[in-house]
Amino acid sequence: MATDAPPPPRSGTDPAAPAHPTTEEFTEVQESAEFGELRRTYRSFAFPLTIAFIAWYLLYVLLSNYAGGFMGTKVFGNVNMALILGLGQFATTFLIAWLYSRHAANRLDPQAEAIKQHMESGSRPGTEARTESRTEADA
Repeated sequence: MATDAPPPPRSGTDPAAPAHPTTEEFTEVQESAEFGELRRTYRSFAFPLTIAFIAWYLLYVLLSNYAGGFMGTKVFGNVNMALILGLGQFATTFLIAWLYSRHAANRLDPQAEAIKQHMESGSRPGTEARTESRTEADA
């Protein structure tokens, strides 16, 4: 399948083009403390919310199957508990999406951008801290 995009420039062919990291450089960044922190930050948000939402969804399904009397309880007019809890599923989905968007913008994106800048500049995450600690030790 052909694409309209030109192939990426190879390292060394155009001095103005950014150098493409090697596989070893990607592996080094993946094993860095900064990348580990980015993963932990993501997982500490995503996993608990995913588990909570699945539990909430399964509760709704179980109540729908085994608690027909409760789900049929009229709250007001023709609106019953099943309808309220069902709409609550949609509301929860949008709430989680909004919370994740805020979390990503405030916590994940800055960390990922720092890692990206380190890769593009050719330095590795954490090298500044080691350099600073060496200069402090020399002083």
